[in-house]
Amino acid sequence: MSIHQISVFLENRAGQLAEITKLLAQEHVDIRSISIAETADYGLARMIVDDSQKASSVLLQHGTILSMTPVWAVEVPDSPGGLAHLLDVLAQYNVAVEYMYALVTHHAGSAYMILRISDEETFLKALKNAQIRTVSSEELGLR
Repeated sequence: MSIHQISVFLENRAGQLAEITKLLAQEHVDIRSISIAETADYGLARMIVDDSQKASSVLLQHGTILSMTPVWAVEVPDSPGGLAHLLDVLAQYNVAVEYMYALVTHHAGSAYMILRISDEETFLKALKNAQIRTVSSEELGLR
């Protein structure tokens, strides 16, 4: 099952990311993963938080432009080659990774990657055939 990612559009100015993270902290929303990208005109913060509905509500109330996107959390071995194996499997099935970033966890031996992919059906087939598992929101402690 996919999980919810919040994408926040940021002005390219000092302090905007601090404002966003402070708003979430004040509401006791835990950022579990964040990826920042920028262009000449704006920035984009992609986040996995422990309570996506609460976070989006708080941010929208403060005039933040955001979107919710389904992404996948995938477990890979936390060892050399763990990520390479996952990406090799996806390449064999011709599944394009649109973007990817890591998720912070406290599970020894495992790493978790957040992926936005091109073809959900083929993605799930590839993972099943390679015995790679997706991780649910519940397993990650997300609401």
